[in-house]
Amino acid sequence: MSARTDAEATAVQSTTGITPDTLKSTLLERLGATHVEIEDLSGGCGQMFEALIISPQFAKKTTLARHRLVNGLLKEEIAAIHAWTPKCYTPEEWAKKTSGA
Repeated sequence: MSARTDAEATAVQSTTGITPDTLKSTLLERLGATHVEIEDLSGGCGQMFEALIISPQFAKKTTLARHRLVNGLLKEEIAAIHAWTPKCYTPEEWAKKTSGA
């Protein structure tokens, strides 16, 4: 379900209670993430999110295991939205990726 107007977007978010801020705070709290960026790709309706998640809990986990960990923590939220794309890195991986090394 996507909103066609800002009013519809506000209504969808108020119904589900899911916003970039709520997703971010949940990941910071439950995952012990050191950095989280959530982007609403749906134009504000709260139905399609992309996330950049940096957490030491991802160490020694495959990409699939990282996604399962995050998806398990956000099970109820993910069920209420249309699309969810997490990008998960350890602090060391992210430092290396952003340093250009």
